[in-house]
Amino acid sequence: MTEVKPTELIFFCFMLLHGFVAALNCTSPTPESLFNSLEKELFPKKLIRPLKSFSNPINISIGITVVGIIGVDAKSQTLTTVLWQVLKWDIEGLSWDEKECGTGRVSVPREKLWVPDIHIAEFMDEDNSPKTPYVYLYNTGRVFDDKPVRVVSSCRLVIYTFPFDFQNCSLTFGSYLHFATDVRMVPSTTAEQILQESRQVLTTNGEWELADVSISNVALVLDVGDYSEIQYSIILRRRPLLYVVNLLIPSCFLITLDLFSFLLPPQSVDRSSFKMTLILGYTVFLLIMNDLLPVTGETTPLINQAINTNLSNISVIDAQAVPDDTPLVKPHPALLPAEPALEELRKLSRNLMAIRHQMDKHFQGSDTSQEWHMIGIVIDRLLFGLYIIFISVSFITIIVIWIWNNSYAV
Repeated sequence: MTEVKPTELIFFCFMLLHGFVAALNCTSPTPESLFNSLEKELFPKKLIRPLKSFSNPINISIGITVVGIIGVDAKSQTLTTVLWQVLKWDIEGLSWDEKECGTGRVSVPREKLWVPDIHIAEFMDEDNSPKTPYVYLYNTGRVFDDKPVRVVSSCRLVIYTFPFDFQNCSLTFGSYLHFATDVRMVPSTTAEQILQESRQVLTTNGEWELADVSISNVALVLDVGDYSEIQYSIILRRRPLLYVVNLLIPSCFLITLDLFSFLLPPQSVDRSSFKMTLILGYTVFLLIMNDLLPVTGETTPLINQAINTNLSNISVIDAQAVPDDTPLVKPHPALLPAEPALEELRKLSRNLMAIRHQMDKHFQGSDTSQEWHMIGIVIDRLLFGLYIIFISVSFITIIVIWIWNNSYAV
């Protein structure tokens, strides 16, 4: 059996009674005296968790404030925000008298203390926010770590109700290495306080606005152990005014013109030209508005309607192939040289009669063509009714979603 030295036993009992470190004694109420005591009692122990026992977890209190919403990228499914991250934890056994040491709070370099390895699980890019080299240390042993964080996080974006959509993005904070038996995450404030403070300091006024914040305690369960995490759900609402003015109102105008085009006669060539002009105009409009539309991995098919107009060319049949009701009187040979103009007029008359017969057959048509014409009119009216129903349902749905979007308390 290994013999325990009296000095080691005394130090062990001292640590059990006083915690991780002992109370600091300052020789004078000056910064030099306080930092000398910290250098002697606290700073050499920065490599281990500030607890007297390895079996006890250290509670890390976390709070965030949303300072800016930089942007939402629908193509890469990412959200970029700027946060104020506040971490708090206690150094067990550390304390000093405020009057004796001259202050109840002092800023110390971050590398002089044990700092938890808190990260965001949805992090997608390097943090380019300014670095803060100091933390606050209170005379009660509380460490206050406040720093800005620029977060590019993954977020599953749903744009089904665009431009009246809400996006729910999660930010999960937890230790990257330490299990829940070593580091336990605790929320420092309520979701209502975070939402109120974020709205007060929110500096961006772009396309998105902060609608709500919720907090939940989650546990990441793996084969090697469990991790304690805090998940913040940030709910964003898109400001739809830009898209209503630049996208919906022009679309409604084009749709109204398309509805009036059904009132034109179906057999009219002007109707086909009018519809083709509308299709061309709406295609150009969508190309211009392409930058405003969100882009996702799923493609929306564009249905192009092609209208083919068949024009019938009426050919003049030779007069000799068309029978004439008037018997031809063979002129007397003696009259032929004297009347060449009369013969030309008779040929012209036969040609005109042939043209008239062809025109009558074309415009009268057959019984089959008239039946198909009636069927086309019925189908045209049926499609017109279905088109009105579809447009009405779409408009009602957009109005309901818009009202629901505006009724959300912000």
